[in-house]
Amino acid sequence: MMSIDLSNRLREVYLSGRWIANTNCKQELDSVHWQQAVRQIDGCNNIAMLTGHLNYYIAGILDVMDGKPLTISDKHSFDMLPINHAERWDALRQDLYTHAEAMAERIEALSAQQLQSTFVDSQYGTWQRNLEALIEHGYYHLGQIVLLKKILAAETIK
Repeated sequence: MMSIDLSNRLREVYLSGRWIANTNCKQELDSVHWQQAVRQIDGCNNIAMLTGHLNYYIAGILDVMDGKPLTISDKHSFDMLPINHAERWDALRQDLYTHAEAMAERIEALSAQQLQSTFVDSQYGTWQRNLEALIEHGYYHLGQIVLLKKILAAETIK
């Protein structure tokens, strides 16, 4: 797979696509009010937590692309500032969109050789493997966001 293909796939899930899921993170999140985003449903991660989680991983991999060490960790991937007003929710969404676009641009610049090179340590595999995982991770949580929105909408109707 070429870097432009990976870049387009990342934009598809996070910013502008409709091919795989007939939606994308930006489309789904832009219609969520901050109070809906923080609404807890039956012990599930709420929409705000999922948004922060997605942003955490993209930002962490961007740091590695900037020559910084890999510091992201699953155990901290849901740690985030509380969302207690619209401005904080808007900022979180914008951070995700900004980081996703920056990631897409950075991916486009990678050569085929760079895509096949080791990501940080051999235990993590190649850059391509990790970037594909970032895309798949986005679709996984996009599905959760869509389902949570449907549950919230059904509660509103009752």
